[in-house]
Amino acid sequence: MAIGGFAVDGSVGGFAGGITASVVITCVVAASGGLIFGYDIGISGGVTIMRPFLHKFFPSILRKQAEAKTNVYCVYDSEVLTAFTSSLYIAGLAASLVASRLTAAMGRRNIMVLGGLTFLIGASINGGAENVAMLIFGRILLGFGVGFTNQATPVYLSEMAPPKWRGAFNTGFQFFIGIGVVTANCINYGTARLSWGWRLSLGLAAAPAAIMTLGALLISDTPSSLVERGNIDKARQSLRRVRGSRIDIEQELAELVKSSEVARAAKQEPFVTIFERQYRPHLVMAIAIPFFQQLTGINIIAFYAPVLFQSVGFGSDSALIAAIILGLVNLGSILVSTFVVDRCGRRFLFLEGGIQMFTCQVAVACMLAATTGVSGTNPISKGSAIVVLVLMCIYAAGFGWSWGPLSWLIPSEIFPMKIRTTGQSISVAVNFATTFVLSQTFLTMLCHFKFGAFLFYAGWIAVMTLFVLLFVPETKGIPLNSMYAVWEQHWYWCRFVKAQN
Repeated sequence: MAIGGFAVDGSVGGFAGGITASVVITCVVAASGGLIFGYDIGISGGVTIMRPFLHKFFPSILRKQAEAKTNVYCVYDSEVLTAFTSSLYIAGLAASLVASRLTAAMGRRNIMVLGGLTFLIGASINGGAENVAMLIFGRILLGFGVGFTNQATPVYLSEMAPPKWRGAFNTGFQFFIGIGVVTANCINYGTARLSWGWRLSLGLAAAPAAIMTLGALLISDTPSSLVERGNIDKARQSLRRVRGSRIDIEQELAELVKSSEVARAAKQEPFVTIFERQYRPHLVMAIAIPFFQQLTGINIIAFYAPVLFQSVGFGSDSALIAAIILGLVNLGSILVSTFVVDRCGRRFLFLEGGIQMFTCQVAVACMLAATTGVSGTNPISKGSAIVVLVLMCIYAAGFGWSWGPLSWLIPSEIFPMKIRTTGQSISVAVNFATTFVLSQTFLTMLCHFKFGAFLFYAGWIAVMTLFVLLFVPETKGIPLNSMYAVWEQHWYWCRFVKAQN
């Protein structure tokens, strides 16, 4: 048995049920909730290098660009610009905490619909913005939309998917995030030369929101959510639909009812329950995994990819193309994860991806140090810029099949029903809080740390890879209601959890 590792036979508490057309369609529609988050990640960095957008809202950046000896790392260092980007994440943080109760009370599907509608309104305001205040208000509404969907969707996918293939279905959420990023980058490239192109880029965020909202209205809620709210007959219908008409679903339904009754009998506030000693490993994972995901640096690089590539030697159009290439590589690597995660397991992907990302971040730092100098004022050659792009693509691939999808999967599958929405809420809140701090500080850090910013992230990647090696157990193939066995047999976490029958 590997240190920190533990594999339980997939039959532990297992239930019958394979991949049906219904479960595929339902999970694909639900996973499309990732579109809005991905689109926003991709669109933000692109519009911030469009001259008409900068001229209207951030003219100080254009003045910096015009200066003859501007440090390449410091051109986009603007507090107002980072406020535009990061305001979404404060709103998402607040929304994710509220969404815990709403998801339990209203159901997973209904919160996805609510998130889509809120995001749609925010996109409309951003597309028609006339001042920075309107931009930031629109971003706040986008944040509430993303907060609701990021809370509900991963839980929905984990509850709907067959245990054997839960990892593959859950990676669909990250895959749609990737599609959103690539789509946004392509739209930015197409609209960059238009004086009103930034309005089109921001306003078109309403399209993925509409797709997701309409799709969510056409699918049923999860059996777990329906049981939790007392709709046993609807839960039975939903379970039969996704498991197949020939499968006996009564044992699985009885297990869901039992878990719900235990949770209801406890009559304890979930935000209090989750801090009990027996749930210490769950709480640590809910905090550490999303925290570490952001400290891989991926979202910061995705936000600012066009800015970053323009800073290291690409022209405006070339920077947008480079961001598209980066997004496509990430998208392809997520597909690799989909096919591998339920075969090789979560730990293997975490560890391989961590080593790959660490190596690339160190290599990028060395390349930039050698070409731009310690001061960052030396010009970088086109060849060196291409090498940086290749290294960033290898880095993005490592993230795409490891920390990208797994950071949504693990928190959504490890919690018992009574604290599942609360645990996911904490996980999403930590994700947004960390993203806010990093997005608010990255451009300033890039300006002052220069190439050292990449070493900063490399150091954190080393820490998180060691954390996975020692403390993250293997969860592939384990039914949600049997997940307690993972903690009971782990070398470290067994001292916290109570033995259960």
